[in-house]
Amino acid sequence: MVGVPRETKPDEHRVAVTPDGVRELARHDVTVVVEAAAGADSGFPDADYAAAGAAVVATADEVWARADLICKVKEPQPEEWPRLRPGQALFTYLHLAAYPEVGTALLEAGVRAIGYETVQLADGTLPLLAPMSEVAGRLSVQVGAHFLERPNGGSGVLLGGAPGVAPARVVVLGAGNVGWNAAWIAAGMEAEVRLLDLDLDRLRHVDQIHRGRITTLASNRGSVERAVRDADLVIGAVLVAGGRAPVLVDEATVAAMRPGSVIVDVAVDQGGCIATTVETSHHDPVRVVHGVLHYGVGNIPAAVPHTSTHALCNATLPHLVRLAAAGVEGAIGRHPELLAGCNTWDGAVVHPTVAAALGVEAVPFAEARKR
Repeated sequence: MVGVPRETKPDEHRVAVTPDGVRELARHDVTVVVEAAAGADSGFPDADYAAAGAAVVATADEVWARADLICKVKEPQPEEWPRLRPGQALFTYLHLAAYPEVGTALLEAGVRAIGYETVQLADGTLPLLAPMSEVAGRLSVQVGAHFLERPNGGSGVLLGGAPGVAPARVVVLGAGNVGWNAAWIAAGMEAEVRLLDLDLDRLRHVDQIHRGRITTLASNRGSVERAVRDADLVIGAVLVAGGRAPVLVDEATVAAMRPGSVIVDVAVDQGGCIATTVETSHHDPVRVVHGVLHYGVGNIPAAVPHTSTHALCNATLPHLVRLAAAGVEGAIGRHPELLAGCNTWDGAVVHPTVAAALGVEAVPFAEARKR
């Protein structure tokens, strides 16, 4: 049985499974139990879940108690930890490198946890991270433009400038899904865009598509410092799958930025790539450090839950069907991408990068399953 509780992270409005997802699971003889109002903020009323075949129950306690596979959007919050139990499977975003206390809770409870962000195909792509990275990248520019406005605390710079007036300078650190989408939207808003990455092939790809509209730069300490100091808007978009994001911008560089400049650190849910970033919430999104506005919301796509839920569930549903229909252990054995996604198993950390981030020794999955 698959359980879908309502999200409890502050200002989290997404839901892990849509009514269409329930219908698809039912087609594979999988029973689904959904907490009342779990999909309301994404535009899915309880009646739609019931019509699709789900059992809609009043409390989260009932969902967690009945289901052997819990499907969520975000990592379990402290109030959810007591509901974890040995042998229960959890399929959600985990980001344990940024939230080590969640890792401790999963290990102590003996949960079999599969992180969306570490499900990885043979070609190295991260199919369940990609859709939310695309949304977060696009939204980061919208957010940055908002906070550059003077009434919102910014320097009063219009992203696209005006005839006879220079546009804003936008610096994007990282050319993956987040960074490429951010750079694309910023260029579309007619900002001056600089995109930095270590991977020259990624930069070539962007350059071939945008043909000079986005300036690409090889990332190193000097190029990052120079670009950030001159920026009106900096978007942090670096990624280490399963690990903590590297800190690319130190405090001295932030202090050298112009007052009223804005930083949107999309990597905050992996620890952040700006030294001065702290995680914030949609309800209270900005902190000011050295006169620079820092937007550090850890679940940026939750601001647009209708779009985000559809995009996320389009990607996760085929994997959820495999886990539910074949059983978690069986699905992991047949699908290497799900094995790559497995973070913890019966009290052991089985993902090497996650283990390194948590400061523990990784246990091979084959060994952990025999415990």
